[in-house]
Amino acid sequence: MRLNGKVAIITGAGRGMGASHARIFAREGAKVVLTDLNAESGSALAKEIGTAATFLSHDVTNVSSWKKIVAATLDLHGTVDVLVNNAGILGPVAATVELEDEGYDLVCAVNQHSVFYGMRAVLPAMIEAGKGSIVNISSIAGMAANYGFPSLAYVASKFAVRGMTKAAAMEYGKHNIRVNSVHPGFIQTPMMVEATDEGGGDALAQIPLGRIADPVEVSNLVLFLASDESSYITGAEHLVDAGMLAH
Repeated sequence: MRLNGKVAIITGAGRGMGASHARIFAREGAKVVLTDLNAESGSALAKEIGTAATFLSHDVTNVSSWKKIVAATLDLHGTVDVLVNNAGILGPVAATVELEDEGYDLVCAVNQHSVFYGMRAVLPAMIEAGKGSIVNISSIAGMAANYGFPSLAYVASKFAVRGMTKAAAMEYGKHNIRVNSVHPGFIQTPMMVEATDEGGGDALAQIPLGRIADPVEVSNLVLFLASDESSYITGAEHLVDAGMLAH
């Protein structure tokens, strides 16, 4: 019960890492508000988890949608203790000269702008409560550009998440609000499978531990950062990459 009594919003919770975060948060005592564009998978997960979970349809790129999500969470539970900005896309895998404006804009909207919208939406409630934890899911692509796929948009958006995390942590530490970023490597999620293959393709050769991670191995870190166990950790980036960036 490491999150007993806490209320968490988790975006992109319909599948992959988001679904894993939701399951472990509920198991550890949190009330979880799951958001996703995919109502079918999100509703199914909320039903699986049970009374601790509520699913709300959500376009993370839309400011009005964010306002509705936070208002609904406050109506349901009276507070927002944790925000996990998990929603993200890989977008076009293309050389920079071949990257179309539409692809670049979409990746930045989902991966970067939504993190800003989400933090801005929950911060007033956290300030009023005098506490909060925001966990922004970035990527190893937010630490180094040569992570395996040519995609300037993805790299740009994930570096931006890292920077915004630090800026918000500096601003709101005085309110006892902590903001951290998590930088996963190759995780066995639908997005990774779509980008490579079931086994990770050539990625295995880049991984010192020699295997693709299970999503729960990221969720365990996100759980720690959401909990009071990490009460003195803020403004930091946390790698979950099996040593890929150790060189």
